[in-house]
Amino acid sequence: MPLFVAEHEHPADRCPAGNPQMAPFLLQILSNENAKKAGLTIRADAVATGKHHLYVVVDGPSEKAVLDYLAPFGQAGSLTVQPASHCEDVVARGRC
Repeated sequence: MPLFVAEHEHPADRCPAGNPQMAPFLLQILSNENAKKAGLTIRADAVATGKHHLYVVVDGPSEKAVLDYLAPFGQAGSLTVQPASHCEDVVARGRC
């Protein structure tokens, strides 16, 4: 299944982590159990400390499927999804 990197960024004054309704909902989106229902696998997620910037590594059938699934993050700020490759694949083909 293709690999994607999603990035979400929001302003500090709109940080959903402090919203008692939104925060649990967003965590549910990042759960593999729920992602699997949409045909996705969340491989990793990380928030840059103090930066209000989330990265999500996802296996999915298409860029649109990943973007649609993660769309609620876009309500609090930006959301982009890009096709990606594992490092070993990049090395094997000899280019990024």
